[in-house]
Amino acid sequence: MPLFVALFGLYQWWRGRAIKRIGDPLLVKGLLRSHAPGKAVFKLILFLLAFALGCVAVANPRQPDKVQEDARAGIDVVLALDVSNSMLATDVAPSRMQRAKSLLSKLIDQLPDDRIGLVVFAGNAYIQMPLTTDHNAAKLFIATAGPAVVAAQGTAIGQALERSVFAFGESERFKTVVLVSDGETHDENAEAQAKDLASKGIMINTVGIGLPEGGSLFDTVTNAPRRDAAGNVIISRLNEALLQQLATATNGIYRNLDNTDKTVSEITQQLSQVEKKALGDTSSFTYHTFYVWLALPMLLLLGVETFFPDRKKGTK
Repeated sequence: MPLFVALFGLYQWWRGRAIKRIGDPLLVKGLLRSHAPGKAVFKLILFLLAFALGCVAVANPRQPDKVQEDARAGIDVVLALDVSNSMLATDVAPSRMQRAKSLLSKLIDQLPDDRIGLVVFAGNAYIQMPLTTDHNAAKLFIATAGPAVVAAQGTAIGQALERSVFAFGESERFKTVVLVSDGETHDENAEAQAKDLASKGIMINTVGIGLPEGGSLFDTVTNAPRRDAAGNVIISRLNEALLQQLATATNGIYRNLDNTDKTVSEITQQLSQVEKKALGDTSSFTYHTFYVWLALPMLLLLGVETFFPDRKKGTK
């Protein structure tokens, strides 16, 4: 808008100089008696107002549906999924990995107003998906998770908890981690990380999957049991003690995944007891837009400006 005003002023200055060069000022004034400077300024004002309304309309002012905003009060949940090779054990049918995926998928269905994030871990941990309200995307990431997504093998639970804290960011809502693993690890950092999460007010709920007596791992190519360097069949066992310690340290709960629906119900009940807050972002809300109420007066002003005469009445 300042540019248009400057151009209009420059045009008026050029016009004045051009008139002076024509000849006798009184004669020129008589020739230009139909010119109305005030009307030219008025037309400029109309155009500037229309331009300003157009700019605001293009910005698309909008407001989220207040009812929907209130309804989306919830918490932030990071799902930490163990994708190490030991999760391929079949001591629980069809495998630990498939049971874990089924659990998380059903759990997501019970958390419609919560933001979901996903951390996968084996020898290293990675944020597979940041916090989002797109639960279908969360299910898709979970469905495609497996040992292939993490190069280093192992069970780095401590690093998974550390990545979970990073995934929460600066959220002011209640934060919880749902850790699903067989707990088969010698990660001494896990308990220290759990205490760190507790100091930040983050609850850890753990789900153990597998049998204490363990199960053998099968080679996906030969379908034969895997063996160590000494030729012994590798047995993977559930480490319930560690998972219980992590949950207890943060006032969470530990559940053994012997029944998927029961476990989902117990975790959902645990999370229903915490305070829920409205989402800070409204990216998935339905909006009421107001650009039409700006575009219509803009068009009206442009129409008036176009047909408004720039000459004095009674002159040609």
